[in-house]
Amino acid sequence: MFDKIILIVLDGCGIGAAADASKYKDEGSNTLGNLAKKVKLNVPNLEKFGIGNIVEGFRKEKNPIASFGKMKEASNGKDTITGHWEMMGVITEKPFPVFPKGFPENLLKEFLKVNNIKGCLGNKAASGTEIIKELGEEHIKTGFPIVYTSADSVFQIAAHEDIIPVETLYEICRKTREILKGKYEVNRVIARPFIGKNPNFTRTHNRKDFSVEPKGKTVLDALKENNVDVVGIGKINDIFSGRGVSEYVKTKNNLDGLEKTLAYLKKLKKGFIFVNLNDFDMVYGHRRNCEGFAKALEEFDSFLPKIFKQLGNGMLIITADHGNDPTFKGTDHTRENVPLLVYNGKSVDLGTRNCFCDIGKTIAENFNLKFDKGKDFWVL
Repeated sequence: MFDKIILIVLDGCGIGAAADASKYKDEGSNTLGNLAKKVKLNVPNLEKFGIGNIVEGFRKEKNPIASFGKMKEASNGKDTITGHWEMMGVITEKPFPVFPKGFPENLLKEFLKVNNIKGCLGNKAASGTEIIKELGEEHIKTGFPIVYTSADSVFQIAAHEDIIPVETLYEICRKTREILKGKYEVNRVIARPFIGKNPNFTRTHNRKDFSVEPKGKTVLDALKENNVDVVGIGKINDIFSGRGVSEYVKTKNNLDGLEKTLAYLKKLKKGFIFVNLNDFDMVYGHRRNCEGFAKALEEFDSFLPKIFKQLGNGMLIITADHGNDPTFKGTDHTRENVPLLVYNGKSVDLGTRNCFCDIGKTIAENFNLKFDKGKDFWVL
């Protein structure tokens, strides 16, 4: 067994349309495969792991140094919450509600009432960067927050930090989270602070997600209950509403997340490190920026040897939570299978797994805990 397990989620890095992609109108999506066709990639470490053995466009490795496979998502959805929850043993059978035409008037009235706000702007599905360009100046003049959503199940609130201070924005989000129940229970309320002057508004790193609590016991809960340290890096604490996380740290970008992962690897003697690298999705996938996505993947690849050297008696798992194909139509997530790369001294074809929760099952068993969801992929 391993003293430490590190799970790194490459947010949005799917590897091909899922069998039910047509239900989401995502036929033909393939985040990493299509990216490799569009941009020449230099990712020798991922290729040594066997990424080319599970997705076309990468060099196929005859003797990978890791085990490799694919995972299907059992949950209904294609977002961060459902993907991460499923990894930890919670399958979302009923999809969270979405509001492509904006939120209903009665809900907005309640939003204004509980927050003692006279008005809001927006109330539509939009790109976060575009809506602050469109409404940022009006927001500054009126003081009204900008409310918007996307194809995901989110209620997003944008505000200039000089107009609505960050902590005040967080409090607005907390109160909003409380009123979003039943048919309005989106999976995340997201604070989106920004700074600057028109037309050069810039979103800051003070984003904060207020998620619903997982609908069931997670592997994180079980680990914490049994005194196994759980470190969340990036969005992890927000995704699980703080449940099951012993210690967490926010990140500014992918590289910052990797540096903090390395720092915890050095000091943690035993436990689980859960990492989300969000730039692939937020900065490059949604904006359909193939070149930026490719550079981010190469940056991750070049950092991997530092993690190998620090692993000791540890196991590294690399996966994704959904797709976000930068070559695809629209700007939304894509329903895809995800990679499963496991670095633990063995090399086995893990095949196609039927549920992301195989990861959680494997982690639980490593720390001698029983968990009923999933099938472990031990390679001993």
